[in-house]
Amino acid sequence: MLAASFPLRFQVALRRRATFACIALVIGLAGALAGCGSSSPSGTSADPASAVPATAALYVGATVRPEGQLRTAALAAGKALSHEANPYLRLLAALQTPGAPQLNYEHEVAPWLGPHAAIFLSSLSSSSNALASLVNQGLLGGSAPSAFPFASGGVQGAIVLDTSNPSKALAFLDTQAHRAGAHASSYRGVSYEANSAGIAFAVVKRFAVIGSVAGVHSVIDTTLGGSSLAQASGYVKLLASAPTNTLAHIYTSPASATTASNAEGTSGLLALLAGGREANISLVPTASTLTFDADTLAASLAPATAPSGGLLAVDPQGAQALGELPGESWLAIGLGHLSTTVTQDVQGLQSLGSLMSTLSGAGPESNTGLSLSGILGAMTTPLSALGANTPQAKADFASWMGSAGIFASGSSLLELRAAVVISSNNPTRSRAAVAELAKQLRKGGASVNSVSIPGTEAATAARVSGLPVLLDIAAGRDAAGHAKFVLGIGEASVAAALHPSGTLSSSATGSAAASALGEGAQPSLIVNFPTMLGLLEGLGLTESPSISKFMPYLRSLSTLAGGGHALGGGVERFKLNLGLQPTG
Repeated sequence: MLAASFPLRFQVALRRRATFACIALVIGLAGALAGCGSSSPSGTSADPASAVPATAALYVGATVRPEGQLRTAALAAGKALSHEANPYLRLLAALQTPGAPQLNYEHEVAPWLGPHAAIFLSSLSSSSNALASLVNQGLLGGSAPSAFPFASGGVQGAIVLDTSNPSKALAFLDTQAHRAGAHASSYRGVSYEANSAGIAFAVVKRFAVIGSVAGVHSVIDTTLGGSSLAQASGYVKLLASAPTNTLAHIYTSPASATTASNAEGTSGLLALLAGGREANISLVPTASTLTFDADTLAASLAPATAPSGGLLAVDPQGAQALGELPGESWLAIGLGHLSTTVTQDVQGLQSLGSLMSTLSGAGPESNTGLSLSGILGAMTTPLSALGANTPQAKADFASWMGSAGIFASGSSLLELRAAVVISSNNPTRSRAAVAELAKQLRKGGASVNSVSIPGTEAATAARVSGLPVLLDIAAGRDAAGHAKFVLGIGEASVAAALHPSGTLSSSATGSAAASALGEGAQPSLIVNFPTMLGLLEGLGLTESPSISKFMPYLRSLSTLAGGGHALGGGVERFKLNLGLQPTG
Protein backbone atom coordinates (compact mmCIF):
# COMPACT_ATOMS: atom_id res chain seq x y z
CA MET A 1 0.00 0.00 0.00
CA LEU A 2 1.06 3.61 -0.48
CA ALA A 3 2.30 5.24 2.65
CA ALA A 4 0.86 8.54 3.81
CA SER A 5 4.33 9.97 4.20
CA PHE A 6 4.84 13.15 2.28
CA PRO A 7 7.93 13.97 0.12
CA LEU A 8 8.16 14.21 -3.62
CA ARG A 9 10.14 15.48 -6.59
CA PHE A 10 9.97 14.69 -10.25
CA GLN A 11 12.62 14.16 -12.79
CA VAL A 12 10.61 14.51 -15.91
CA ALA A 13 11.56 13.90 -19.52
CA LEU A 14 9.18 14.27 -22.42
CA ARG A 15 9.23 12.56 -25.77
CA ARG A 16 10.23 14.61 -28.76
CA ARG A 17 7.41 16.27 -30.71
CA ALA A 18 4.91 15.83 -27.84
CA THR A 19 5.72 18.74 -25.55
CA PHE A 20 3.05 21.04 -26.89
CA ALA A 21 0.56 18.21 -26.75
CA CYS A 22 1.45 18.03 -23.06
CA ILE A 23 0.91 21.78 -22.69
CA ALA A 24 -2.52 21.56 -24.31
CA LEU A 25 -3.37 18.60 -22.10
CA VAL A 26 -2.53 20.28 -18.81
CA ILE A 27 -4.23 23.57 -19.68
CA GLY A 28 -7.23 21.52 -20.72
CA LEU A 29 -7.04 19.57 -17.47
CA ALA A 30 -7.10 22.86 -15.61
CA GLY A 31 -10.32 23.78 -17.32
CA ALA A 32 -11.68 20.26 -17.05
CA LEU A 33 -11.50 20.15 -13.32
CA ALA A 34 -12.49 23.79 -13.00
CA GLY A 35 -15.57 23.15 -15.08
CA CYS A 36 -16.63 20.01 -13.27
CA GLY A 37 -15.69 20.77 -9.70
CA SER A 38 -17.03 22.50 -6.67
CA SER A 39 -16.12 26.16 -6.43
CA SER A 40 -15.11 25.88 -2.78
CA PRO A 41 -12.37 23.28 -2.26
CA SER A 42 -10.61 23.23 1.09
CA GLY A 43 -7.19 22.15 -0.13
CA THR A 44 -3.81 23.15 1.22
CA SER A 45 -3.15 25.60 -1.66
CA ALA A 46 0.32 24.08 -1.75
CA ASP A 47 2.42 25.06 -4.76
CA PRO A 48 3.50 21.99 -6.79
CA ALA A 49 6.55 23.98 -7.94
CA SER A 50 7.93 23.55 -4.42
CA ALA A 51 8.22 19.82 -5.17
CA VAL A 52 9.72 20.21 -8.65
CA PRO A 53 13.51 20.36 -9.24
CA ALA A 54 14.95 23.74 -10.16
CA THR A 55 16.49 22.23 -13.30
CA ALA A 56 13.10 21.37 -14.85
CA ALA A 57 13.04 22.10 -18.59
CA LEU A 58 9.25 22.44 -18.70
CA TYR A 59 6.66 23.06 -15.99
CA VAL A 60 2.93 23.51 -16.45
CA GLY A 61 0.92 24.63 -13.43
CA ALA A 62 -2.83 25.25 -13.17
CA THR A 63 -5.53 26.36 -10.78
CA VAL A 64 -7.81 23.36 -11.23
CA ARG A 65 -10.52 24.49 -8.80
CA PRO A 66 -10.80 28.26 -9.31
CA GLU A 67 -13.37 30.39 -7.57
CA GLY A 68 -15.43 33.47 -8.39
CA GLN A 69 -14.76 35.36 -11.61
CA LEU A 70 -11.90 33.10 -12.69
CA ARG A 71 -14.13 30.01 -12.54
CA THR A 72 -16.89 31.83 -14.45
CA ALA A 73 -14.44 32.97 -17.12
CA ALA A 74 -12.87 29.51 -17.49
CA LEU A 75 -16.27 27.89 -18.01
CA ALA A 76 -17.45 30.57 -20.45
CA ALA A 77 -14.29 30.35 -22.56
CA GLY A 78 -14.40 26.56 -22.56
CA LYS A 79 -18.02 26.51 -23.70
CA ALA A 80 -17.36 29.10 -26.39
CA LEU A 81 -14.44 27.05 -27.68
CA SER A 82 -16.07 23.60 -27.60
CA HIS A 83 -19.84 24.33 -27.62
CA GLU A 84 -20.24 21.64 -24.97
CA ALA A 85 -21.97 21.91 -21.59
CA ASN A 86 -19.01 20.17 -19.88
CA PRO A 87 -16.24 21.39 -22.19
CA TYR A 88 -13.28 19.80 -20.41
CA LEU A 89 -14.73 16.60 -19.00
CA ARG A 90 -13.02 14.22 -21.40
CA LEU A 91 -9.62 15.55 -20.33
CA LEU A 92 -9.90 13.57 -17.12
CA ALA A 93 -8.23 10.94 -19.30
CA ALA A 94 -4.97 12.52 -18.13
CA LEU A 95 -5.47 10.69 -14.81
CA GLN A 96 -6.56 7.39 -16.36
CA THR A 97 -3.82 4.80 -15.90
CA PRO A 98 -3.61 1.26 -17.41
CA GLY A 99 -6.42 -1.05 -16.33
CA ALA A 100 -8.64 1.76 -15.07
CA PRO A 101 -12.12 2.42 -16.50
CA GLN A 102 -13.30 5.91 -17.41
CA LEU A 103 -13.12 8.14 -14.35
CA ASN A 104 -16.09 9.71 -12.62
CA TYR A 105 -15.03 13.17 -11.45
CA GLU A 106 -17.66 13.70 -8.76
CA HIS A 107 -17.14 10.33 -7.08
CA GLU A 108 -13.45 9.58 -7.65
CA VAL A 109 -11.58 12.91 -7.91
CA ALA A 110 -13.60 15.77 -6.41
CA PRO A 111 -13.57 14.39 -2.81
CA TRP A 112 -9.80 14.86 -2.50
CA LEU A 113 -8.64 17.31 -5.18
CA GLY A 114 -7.12 20.59 -3.98
CA PRO A 115 -6.77 23.89 -5.85
CA HIS A 116 -3.51 23.31 -7.77
CA ALA A 117 -2.01 20.81 -10.22
CA ALA A 118 1.08 20.58 -12.40
CA ILE A 119 3.17 18.53 -14.78
CA PHE A 120 6.90 19.05 -15.18
CA LEU A 121 9.58 17.60 -17.44
CA SER A 122 13.29 17.52 -16.71
CA SER A 123 14.32 17.25 -20.37
CA LEU A 124 12.82 17.11 -23.83
CA SER A 125 14.84 14.25 -25.25
CA SER A 126 13.74 10.93 -26.74
CA SER A 127 11.15 10.33 -29.42
CA SER A 128 7.71 9.03 -28.61
CA ASN A 129 4.14 9.74 -29.60
CA ALA A 130 2.76 8.89 -26.17
CA LEU A 131 1.54 12.33 -25.17
CA ALA A 132 0.22 13.09 -28.63
CA SER A 133 -1.80 9.87 -28.32
CA LEU A 134 -3.17 11.00 -24.98
CA VAL A 135 -4.19 14.36 -26.39
CA ASN A 136 -5.86 12.62 -29.31
CA GLN A 137 -7.99 10.76 -26.81
CA GLY A 138 -8.68 13.53 -24.35
CA LEU A 139 -8.78 16.69 -26.44
CA LEU A 140 -9.70 15.34 -29.86
CA GLY A 141 -11.92 12.40 -28.92
CA GLY A 142 -9.77 9.66 -30.41
CA SER A 143 -9.43 6.09 -29.25
CA ALA A 144 -7.95 5.27 -25.85
CA PRO A 145 -4.15 5.48 -25.61
CA SER A 146 -2.30 2.18 -25.55
CA ALA A 147 -0.11 3.26 -22.65
CA PHE A 148 0.03 5.90 -19.95
CA PRO A 149 2.79 8.27 -21.13
CA PHE A 150 4.73 8.45 -17.86
CA ALA A 151 6.67 5.18 -17.58
CA SER A 152 10.17 3.74 -17.65
CA GLY A 153 9.94 3.21 -21.41
CA GLY A 154 8.09 6.46 -22.04
CA VAL A 155 8.05 9.97 -20.60
CA GLN A 156 9.94 10.47 -17.35
CA GLY A 157 7.81 12.71 -15.17
CA ALA A 158 4.50 12.98 -13.41
CA ILE A 159 1.26 14.75 -12.69
CA VAL A 160 1.35 16.49 -9.28
CA LEU A 161 -1.98 17.33 -7.61
CA ASP A 162 -2.60 19.31 -4.44
CA THR A 163 -5.05 17.51 -2.12
CA SER A 164 -7.82 18.63 0.19
CA ASN A 165 -8.02 15.15 1.76
CA PRO A 166 -4.79 13.09 1.57
CA SER A 167 -6.50 9.95 2.92
CA LYS A 168 -9.06 9.95 0.13
CA ALA A 169 -6.34 10.77 -2.40
CA LEU A 170 -4.38 7.78 -1.10
CA ALA A 171 -7.42 5.54 -1.52
CA PHE A 172 -7.88 6.75 -5.11
CA LEU A 173 -4.21 6.11 -5.95
CA ASP A 174 -4.32 2.70 -4.26
CA THR A 175 -7.24 1.73 -6.48
CA GLN A 176 -5.48 2.98 -9.62
CA ALA A 177 -2.26 1.22 -8.59
CA HIS A 178 -4.10 -2.08 -8.02
CA ARG A 179 -5.75 -1.84 -11.45
CA ALA A 180 -2.34 -1.20 -13.02
CA GLY A 181 -0.80 -4.24 -11.30
CA ALA A 182 1.54 -2.18 -9.12
CA HIS A 183 3.58 -3.46 -6.19
CA ALA A 184 4.82 -1.75 -3.03
CA SER A 185 8.23 -0.07 -3.03
CA SER A 186 10.04 2.79 -1.32
CA TYR A 187 12.71 5.43 -1.93
CA ARG A 188 14.60 7.29 0.78
CA GLY A 189 12.08 6.11 3.34
CA VAL A 190 9.03 7.15 1.33
CA SER A 191 6.57 4.47 0.19
CA TYR A 192 5.03 4.32 -3.26
CA GLU A 193 3.65 1.71 -5.66
CA ALA A 194 4.93 0.91 -9.15
CA ASN A 195 4.10 -1.60 -11.85
CA SER A 196 6.33 -3.48 -14.28
CA ALA A 197 5.99 -0.70 -16.88
CA GLY A 198 7.51 1.81 -14.47
CA ILE A 199 4.33 3.75 -13.65
CA ALA A 200 4.38 4.94 -10.04
CA PHE A 201 1.74 6.20 -7.58
CA ALA A 202 2.48 8.15 -4.40
CA VAL A 203 1.19 10.64 -1.86
CA VAL A 204 4.06 12.91 -0.85
CA LYS A 205 3.85 16.09 1.21
CA ARG A 206 0.08 16.11 0.67
CA PHE A 207 0.61 15.93 -3.10
CA ALA A 208 -0.98 13.10 -5.07
CA VAL A 209 1.49 11.98 -7.71
CA ILE A 210 1.07 9.75 -10.76
CA GLY A 211 4.04 9.33 -13.05
CA SER A 212 7.19 7.40 -13.80
CA VAL A 213 9.34 5.89 -11.07
CA ALA A 214 12.09 8.37 -11.90
CA GLY A 215 9.53 11.15 -11.61
CA VAL A 216 8.44 10.06 -8.14
CA HIS A 217 12.06 9.69 -7.03
CA SER A 218 12.94 13.19 -8.22
CA VAL A 219 9.97 14.70 -6.36
CA ILE A 220 11.02 12.91 -3.20
CA ASP A 221 14.56 14.24 -3.62
CA THR A 222 13.28 17.80 -3.95
CA THR A 223 11.00 17.67 -0.91
CA LEU A 224 13.84 16.18 1.15
CA GLY A 225 15.96 19.26 0.58
CA GLY A 226 16.77 19.46 -3.11
CA SER A 227 16.65 22.80 -4.87
CA SER A 228 13.09 23.44 -6.08
CA LEU A 229 11.73 25.34 -9.04
CA ALA A 230 9.78 27.58 -6.66
CA GLN A 231 13.15 28.94 -5.47
CA ALA A 232 14.82 29.28 -8.88
CA SER A 233 15.66 32.93 -9.61
CA GLY A 234 14.42 33.02 -13.20
CA TYR A 235 11.14 31.30 -12.36
CA VAL A 236 10.55 33.60 -9.37
CA LYS A 237 11.26 36.71 -11.44
CA LEU A 238 8.95 35.68 -14.26
CA LEU A 239 6.14 34.56 -11.96
CA ALA A 240 6.22 37.93 -10.19
CA SER A 241 5.36 39.62 -13.50
CA ALA A 242 2.50 37.27 -14.38
CA PRO A 243 -1.10 38.55 -14.39
CA THR A 244 -3.11 37.86 -11.24
CA ASN A 245 -6.12 36.31 -13.03
CA THR A 246 -4.14 33.41 -14.52
CA LEU A 247 -5.82 30.01 -14.89
CA ALA A 248 -2.70 28.11 -15.97
CA HIS A 249 0.91 28.87 -16.80
CA ILE A 250 3.76 27.22 -18.67
CA TYR A 251 7.37 27.77 -17.65
CA THR A 252 10.17 26.61 -19.90
CA SER A 253 13.93 26.74 -19.63
CA PRO A 254 15.14 25.83 -23.13
CA ALA A 255 18.78 26.09 -22.08
CA SER A 256 18.15 23.08 -19.82
CA ALA A 257 16.11 21.38 -22.52
CA THR A 258 18.34 21.60 -25.55
CA THR A 259 20.66 18.76 -26.42
CA ALA A 260 22.31 17.77 -29.65
CA SER A 261 19.92 14.85 -30.05
CA ASN A 262 16.72 16.85 -29.96
CA ALA A 263 17.53 20.27 -31.36
CA GLU A 264 15.15 19.65 -34.24
CA GLY A 265 12.35 18.20 -32.11
CA THR A 266 10.65 19.69 -29.10
CA SER A 267 13.60 21.97 -28.38
CA GLY A 268 13.28 23.32 -31.91
CA LEU A 269 9.71 24.32 -31.14
CA LEU A 270 10.78 25.94 -27.89
CA ALA A 271 13.49 27.84 -29.72
CA LEU A 272 10.91 28.96 -32.28
CA LEU A 273 8.83 30.40 -29.44
CA ALA A 274 11.25 31.60 -26.79
CA GLY A 275 14.53 31.76 -28.67
CA GLY A 276 16.41 29.86 -25.96
CA ARG A 277 15.41 32.12 -23.05
CA GLU A 278 13.48 31.29 -19.91
CA ALA A 279 9.80 31.97 -20.47
CA ASN A 280 6.55 31.87 -18.52
CA ILE A 281 3.29 31.81 -20.49
CA SER A 282 0.13 32.69 -18.54
CA LEU A 283 -3.37 31.76 -19.71
CA VAL A 284 -6.04 34.36 -18.88
CA PRO A 285 -9.61 33.47 -19.94
CA THR A 286 -12.63 35.73 -20.41
CA ALA A 287 -16.05 35.00 -21.92
CA SER A 288 -14.90 36.22 -25.36
CA THR A 289 -11.11 35.77 -25.39
CA LEU A 290 -8.21 33.61 -24.34
CA THR A 291 -5.09 35.67 -23.68
CA PHE A 292 -1.60 34.22 -23.38
CA ASP A 293 0.94 36.54 -21.73
CA ALA A 294 4.34 35.13 -22.64
CA ASP A 295 6.96 36.73 -20.40
CA THR A 296 10.64 36.14 -21.08
CA LEU A 297 13.83 37.30 -19.42
CA ALA A 298 15.39 40.09 -21.44
CA ALA A 299 18.40 39.13 -23.54
CA SER A 300 20.71 40.87 -21.05
CA LEU A 301 19.58 38.43 -18.32
CA ALA A 302 19.67 35.28 -20.46
CA PRO A 303 22.71 32.95 -20.46
CA ALA A 304 25.38 33.99 -22.93
CA THR A 305 24.96 30.66 -24.75
CA ALA A 306 21.21 31.10 -25.28
CA PRO A 307 20.15 31.79 -28.88
CA SER A 308 18.39 35.05 -29.56
CA GLY A 309 15.09 35.68 -31.28
CA GLY A 310 12.01 33.47 -31.20
CA LEU A 311 8.40 34.24 -32.12
CA LEU A 312 7.83 35.46 -28.57
CA ALA A 313 10.73 37.90 -28.73
CA VAL A 314 9.95 41.58 -28.28
CA ASP A 315 11.47 43.11 -31.38
CA PRO A 316 10.28 46.40 -32.93
CA GLN A 317 11.68 45.21 -36.26
CA GLY A 318 9.11 42.40 -36.31
CA ALA A 319 6.22 44.79 -35.75
CA GLN A 320 7.57 47.11 -38.46
CA ALA A 321 7.93 44.21 -40.91
CA LEU A 322 4.31 43.18 -40.31
CA GLY A 323 3.15 46.76 -40.84
CA GLU A 324 4.65 46.75 -44.35
CA LEU A 325 2.68 43.66 -45.46
CA PRO A 326 -0.49 43.93 -47.61
CA GLY A 327 -3.42 45.39 -45.67
CA GLU A 328 -5.85 42.69 -46.82
CA SER A 329 -3.74 39.86 -45.32
CA TRP A 330 -5.59 37.31 -43.18
CA LEU A 331 -2.27 35.87 -42.04
CA ALA A 332 0.65 38.13 -41.19
CA ILE A 333 3.83 37.47 -39.23
CA GLY A 334 6.72 39.85 -38.64
CA LEU A 335 10.18 38.59 -37.70
CA GLY A 336 13.06 40.84 -36.69
CA HIS A 337 16.80 40.30 -37.17
CA LEU A 338 16.38 37.21 -39.34
CA SER A 339 20.11 36.95 -39.99
CA THR A 340 20.67 35.68 -36.43
CA THR A 341 17.49 33.60 -36.06
CA VAL A 342 16.77 32.06 -39.46
CA THR A 343 18.33 28.69 -38.63
CA GLN A 344 16.35 28.15 -35.44
CA ASP A 345 13.17 29.53 -37.03
CA VAL A 346 13.40 26.95 -39.82
CA GLN A 347 14.09 24.16 -37.32
CA GLY A 348 11.03 25.23 -35.37
CA LEU A 349 8.83 25.15 -38.48
CA GLN A 350 10.12 21.68 -39.31
CA SER A 351 9.32 20.54 -35.78
CA LEU A 352 5.83 21.99 -36.11
CA GLY A 353 5.34 19.95 -39.27
CA SER A 354 6.50 16.82 -37.46
CA LEU A 355 4.05 17.47 -34.63
CA MET A 356 1.20 17.92 -37.12
CA SER A 357 2.09 14.60 -38.74
CA THR A 358 2.23 12.90 -35.35
CA LEU A 359 -1.20 14.18 -34.34
CA SER A 360 -2.86 13.49 -37.67
CA GLY A 361 -1.49 10.01 -38.33
CA ALA A 362 -1.48 8.40 -41.74
CA GLY A 363 -4.24 8.68 -44.30
CA PRO A 364 -5.34 10.64 -47.36
CA GLU A 365 -5.40 14.42 -47.07
CA SER A 366 -7.84 15.61 -49.73
CA ASN A 367 -9.33 14.57 -53.06
CA THR A 368 -7.19 17.21 -54.74
CA GLY A 369 -3.98 15.55 -53.61
CA LEU A 370 -3.07 18.50 -51.41
CA SER A 371 -2.04 18.24 -47.78
CA LEU A 372 -1.17 20.76 -45.09
CA SER A 373 1.95 18.83 -44.18
CA GLY A 374 2.93 18.72 -47.85
CA ILE A 375 2.43 22.44 -48.31
CA LEU A 376 4.34 23.20 -45.12
CA GLY A 377 7.11 20.87 -46.23
CA ALA A 378 7.23 22.54 -49.64
CA MET A 379 7.56 25.99 -48.06
CA THR A 380 10.26 24.89 -45.63
CA THR A 381 12.34 23.39 -48.47
CA PRO A 382 13.65 26.78 -49.71
CA LEU A 383 13.68 28.17 -46.16
CA SER A 384 15.88 25.24 -45.10
CA ALA A 385 18.39 26.21 -47.77
CA LEU A 386 18.28 29.86 -46.65
CA GLY A 387 18.73 28.84 -43.02
CA ALA A 388 21.31 26.09 -43.48
CA ASN A 389 23.84 26.17 -40.67
CA THR A 390 26.92 26.20 -42.88
CA PRO A 391 29.53 28.92 -43.52
CA GLN A 392 28.60 29.01 -47.21
CA ALA A 393 24.87 29.42 -46.54
CA LYS A 394 25.55 32.14 -44.00
CA ALA A 395 27.68 34.00 -46.53
CA ASP A 396 25.22 33.54 -49.40
CA PHE A 397 22.02 34.19 -47.47
CA ALA A 398 22.08 35.19 -43.79
CA SER A 399 24.75 37.86 -44.36
CA TRP A 400 22.31 40.24 -46.08
CA MET A 401 19.09 39.47 -44.20
CA GLY A 402 17.25 42.07 -42.13
CA SER A 403 13.68 41.69 -40.90
CA ALA A 404 11.10 39.46 -42.60
CA GLY A 405 7.36 39.30 -43.11
CA ILE A 406 5.10 36.36 -43.99
CA PHE A 407 1.62 36.99 -45.36
CA ALA A 408 -1.36 35.31 -46.99
CA SER A 409 -4.45 36.92 -48.49
CA GLY A 410 -7.35 35.85 -50.69
CA SER A 411 -10.21 33.44 -49.98
CA SER A 412 -9.70 30.92 -52.81
CA LEU A 413 -6.82 29.23 -54.60
CA LEU A 414 -7.27 31.55 -57.60
CA GLU A 415 -7.17 34.63 -55.34
CA LEU A 416 -4.44 33.36 -53.02
CA ARG A 417 -1.50 35.67 -52.48
CA ALA A 418 1.20 34.42 -50.11
CA ALA A 419 4.88 35.19 -49.68
CA VAL A 420 7.88 35.41 -47.43
CA VAL A 421 9.36 38.91 -47.76
CA ILE A 422 12.90 39.47 -46.46
CA SER A 423 14.48 42.92 -46.21
CA SER A 424 17.99 43.10 -47.60
CA ASN A 425 20.90 45.04 -46.16
CA ASN A 426 22.97 44.30 -49.28
CA PRO A 427 21.04 44.46 -52.58
CA THR A 428 23.91 42.97 -54.58
CA ARG A 429 24.10 39.87 -52.38
CA SER A 430 20.34 39.36 -52.12
CA ARG A 431 20.08 39.65 -55.93
CA ALA A 432 22.79 37.00 -56.32
CA ALA A 433 20.95 34.85 -53.76
CA VAL A 434 18.12 34.25 -56.27
CA ALA A 435 20.41 32.19 -58.51
CA GLU A 436 22.14 30.56 -55.56
CA LEU A 437 18.85 29.41 -53.99
CA ALA A 438 17.70 28.14 -57.40
CA LYS A 439 20.87 26.07 -57.61
CA GLN A 440 20.25 24.58 -54.16
CA LEU A 441 16.64 23.71 -55.02
CA ARG A 442 17.73 22.11 -58.30
CA LYS A 443 20.16 19.91 -56.37
CA GLY A 444 17.24 18.80 -54.22
CA GLY A 445 15.24 17.66 -57.25
CA ALA A 446 13.07 20.72 -57.92
CA SER A 447 12.41 21.90 -61.46
CA VAL A 448 13.77 25.47 -61.73
CA ASN A 449 13.62 27.97 -64.60
CA SER A 450 14.58 31.63 -64.97
CA VAL A 451 11.61 33.94 -65.45
CA SER A 452 10.95 37.63 -65.96
CA ILE A 453 8.67 39.26 -63.38
CA PRO A 454 7.84 42.96 -63.85
CA GLY A 455 9.31 45.16 -61.14
CA THR A 456 12.03 42.69 -60.10
CA GLU A 457 15.78 42.68 -60.70
CA ALA A 458 16.22 38.90 -60.73
CA ALA A 459 13.69 36.07 -60.65
CA THR A 460 13.30 32.33 -61.03
CA ALA A 461 10.39 29.91 -60.71
CA ALA A 462 10.57 26.52 -59.00
CA ARG A 463 8.24 23.55 -59.07
CA VAL A 464 8.53 22.14 -55.54
CA SER A 465 6.96 18.82 -54.59
CA GLY A 466 3.85 19.30 -52.43
CA LEU A 467 3.11 22.82 -53.68
CA PRO A 468 0.21 23.09 -56.17
CA VAL A 469 1.56 26.24 -57.86
CA LEU A 470 4.94 27.60 -58.87
CA LEU A 471 7.15 29.16 -56.21
CA ASP A 472 8.65 32.38 -57.51
CA ILE A 473 11.95 33.58 -56.07
CA ALA A 474 12.68 37.21 -56.78
CA ALA A 475 14.77 40.20 -55.76
CA GLY A 476 13.36 43.69 -56.19
CA ARG A 477 12.60 46.96 -54.49
CA ASP A 478 9.49 48.29 -52.80
CA ALA A 479 7.90 51.71 -53.45
CA ALA A 480 10.37 53.36 -51.08
CA GLY A 481 13.34 51.83 -52.89
CA HIS A 482 14.19 49.31 -50.17
CA ALA A 483 15.69 46.03 -51.39
CA LYS A 484 13.54 42.93 -50.78
CA PHE A 485 13.96 39.19 -51.37
CA VAL A 486 10.65 37.41 -51.98
CA LEU A 487 9.51 33.79 -51.98
CA GLY A 488 6.03 34.10 -53.49
CA ILE A 489 3.24 31.73 -54.52
CA GLY A 490 3.05 32.94 -58.12
CA GLU A 491 3.87 36.30 -59.73
CA ALA A 492 0.85 38.04 -58.20
CA SER A 493 2.19 37.27 -54.72
CA VAL A 494 5.55 38.80 -55.59
CA ALA A 495 3.80 41.93 -56.89
CA ALA A 496 1.67 42.16 -53.73
CA ALA A 497 4.78 41.78 -51.56
CA LEU A 498 6.73 44.54 -53.31
CA HIS A 499 3.89 46.95 -54.14
CA PRO A 500 0.80 46.35 -51.96
CA SER A 501 -2.22 48.56 -52.56
CA GLY A 502 -2.29 49.27 -48.82
CA THR A 503 -0.37 48.10 -45.78
CA LEU A 504 -1.36 46.64 -42.43
CA SER A 505 0.17 49.61 -40.61
CA SER A 506 -2.65 51.82 -41.92
CA SER A 507 -5.43 49.21 -42.11
CA ALA A 508 -8.44 48.52 -39.89
CA THR A 509 -7.06 45.01 -39.36
CA GLY A 510 -3.81 46.34 -37.93
CA SER A 511 -5.62 48.85 -35.71
CA ALA A 512 -7.99 46.18 -34.38
CA ALA A 513 -5.05 43.91 -33.56
CA ALA A 514 -3.26 46.67 -31.63
CA SER A 515 -6.46 47.46 -29.73
CA ALA A 516 -7.00 43.79 -28.80
CA LEU A 517 -3.46 43.54 -27.43
CA GLY A 518 -3.52 46.74 -25.37
CA GLU A 519 -0.58 47.60 -23.09
CA GLY A 520 0.95 49.59 -25.94
CA ALA A 521 1.99 46.43 -27.77
CA GLN A 522 2.30 46.65 -31.56
CA PRO A 523 1.20 43.55 -33.49
CA SER A 524 3.72 41.26 -35.16
CA LEU A 525 1.23 38.40 -35.63
CA ILE A 526 -2.30 38.50 -37.08
CA VAL A 527 -4.62 35.64 -38.09
CA ASN A 528 -8.23 35.80 -39.27
CA PHE A 529 -9.60 32.29 -38.73
CA PRO A 530 -12.90 32.42 -40.69
CA THR A 531 -11.09 33.51 -43.89
CA MET A 532 -8.32 30.97 -43.40
CA LEU A 533 -10.78 28.13 -42.80
CA GLY A 534 -12.86 29.19 -45.79
CA LEU A 535 -9.80 28.84 -48.00
CA LEU A 536 -8.87 25.46 -46.51
CA GLU A 537 -12.44 24.26 -46.95
CA GLY A 538 -12.43 25.33 -50.59
CA LEU A 539 -9.27 23.29 -51.10
CA GLY A 540 -10.83 20.25 -49.42
CA LEU A 541 -8.27 20.32 -46.61
CA THR A 542 -10.66 20.67 -43.68
CA GLU A 543 -11.44 16.96 -44.00
CA SER A 544 -7.79 15.94 -43.90
CA PRO A 545 -6.51 14.09 -40.81
CA SER A 546 -4.07 16.88 -40.00
CA ILE A 547 -6.86 19.40 -39.39
CA SER A 548 -10.29 17.70 -39.23
CA LYS A 549 -9.87 16.79 -35.55
CA PHE A 550 -9.25 20.44 -34.72
CA MET A 551 -12.07 21.89 -36.80
CA PRO A 552 -14.67 22.12 -33.96
CA TYR A 553 -12.21 24.29 -32.05
CA LEU A 554 -10.94 26.29 -35.02
CA ARG A 555 -14.48 27.20 -36.08
CA SER A 556 -14.96 28.71 -32.62
CA LEU A 557 -12.11 31.19 -33.15
CA SER A 558 -12.36 34.62 -34.74
CA THR A 559 -8.96 36.33 -34.65
CA LEU A 560 -5.48 36.02 -33.23
CA ALA A 561 -3.31 39.05 -32.50
CA GLY A 562 0.21 38.89 -31.12
CA GLY A 563 2.70 41.58 -30.16
CA GLY A 564 5.27 42.42 -27.54
CA HIS A 565 6.64 45.16 -25.32
CA ALA A 566 9.02 45.52 -22.38
CA LEU A 567 7.57 45.26 -18.87
CA GLY A 568 10.68 46.66 -17.21
CA GLY A 569 12.88 45.03 -14.61
CA GLY A 570 14.49 42.78 -17.21
CA VAL A 571 11.25 41.12 -18.33
CA GLU A 572 9.64 41.32 -21.77
CA ARG A 573 6.09 40.29 -22.68
CA PHE A 574 4.69 38.89 -25.91
CA LYS A 575 0.90 38.87 -25.70
CA LEU A 576 -1.35 36.60 -27.75
CA ASN A 577 -5.03 37.54 -27.81
CA LEU A 578 -7.28 34.81 -29.19
CA GLY A 579 -10.82 35.98 -30.01
CA LEU A 580 -13.72 33.55 -29.57
CA GLN A 581 -16.82 33.49 -31.74
CA PRO A 582 -20.06 34.48 -29.92
CA THR A 583 -21.94 31.45 -28.59
CA GLY A 584 -25.43 32.85 -29.11
